[in-house]
Amino acid sequence: MPLPAGESVLASGPEVTDSEVTFRFADPDHVLTAMRLSQDVRVPGSQLDFERDEGGWTLRLDRPDVHRIEYLFELTHLDGGTQHVRDPANPLMSPGAFGDKSVLELPDYQPPEWVGVDGGDAPIGDSRDLAVPARALGTEVPVRLWTPSDTWDDEPLPLLVVHDGPEYDELAGLTTCLGVLVAGGQLPRVRAALLSPGPRDDWYSANGAYTRGLSLAVVPHLRGLVTTTAVVGMGASLGALAMLHAQRRNAGTFDALFLQSGSFFHPRYDAHERRFPHYDRVVRSVDGVLRAGGHHSPVPVVMTCGRIEENIENNRTMARALSAQGYDVALHELADVHNYTAWRDAFDPFLTRLLRMVAS
Repeated sequence: MPLPAGESVLASGPEVTDSEVTFRFADPDHVLTAMRLSQDVRVPGSQLDFERDEGGWTLRLDRPDVHRIEYLFELTHLDGGTQHVRDPANPLMSPGAFGDKSVLELPDYQPPEWVGVDGGDAPIGDSRDLAVPARALGTEVPVRLWTPSDTWDDEPLPLLVVHDGPEYDELAGLTTCLGVLVAGGQLPRVRAALLSPGPRDDWYSANGAYTRGLSLAVVPHLRGLVTTTAVVGMGASLGALAMLHAQRRNAGTFDALFLQSGSFFHPRYDAHERRFPHYDRVVRSVDGVLRAGGHHSPVPVVMTCGRIEENIENNRTMARALSAQGYDVALHELADVHNYTAWRDAFDPFLTRLLRMVAS
């Protein structure tokens, strides 16, 4: 469906005060019957309906406790059809796994210093594509191995193994961050293995076959290909769960973990996730960690999570449990929610600090 014509593109963008955010959308020809705001910053559904006013639609909200708001407008047309669109009056947008959204950066928001750094003509790094056979899965796991420029395979370096690696790179600029900070001397040289997710919901949901494939095939293959001083597992959402599951089941696979917005589902907080096809398997894995008296091979764990996102309570619970079992755990709560920009903004200092630690 087309957007309302004419003045819709001339409406003013969002307005922000100390206490309120106002969204507007022009509809001078009255081609819409309703409008709602689609967002992930925990605004109650009863507060998301726009009100009709002269020339268009307006929504006023109490300012959420975040530094950024990613959003779409849900339009209802005269024929009853609905459409999700970006805000035509706001040029800022943020990419995501499910498409681009408009983004409102509130006054307290500051992007990382490395974002937008001009690397000049020098390459940020080099990469090669691998296909690692994993007998437990009956298939190969695609991996893109990134290294700083002029790195030899036998140079001893830390290795960062990343679930959802291609999306982390495309949507959060992971290797750009590593390359810029390595080139600037803020980060020791480090390699990154970007793992493609395959059937993500199945593989990353505490799947024993995937855990064996990762721990007994993929990581050993990488260790045999390049000289590593330490291996750090990294993932977000279900990817974080899968990294922790692998470390618990196969001691020695990882020397440290960087877990972002982990989907550590537990019935106390996440009963609404029961529709997820592998919910029970995830709960069994999480419950096993929470009930354990300890672990014979704890490793340093750095966690990040948006302080108002749905996963915050299960991340707090997991952090307490791991800490009680001898893990060196740091949970950093962010003024954002469950998206790649939030995870990107936490790379420095939290990921870089962990990498400097394992490299020392």
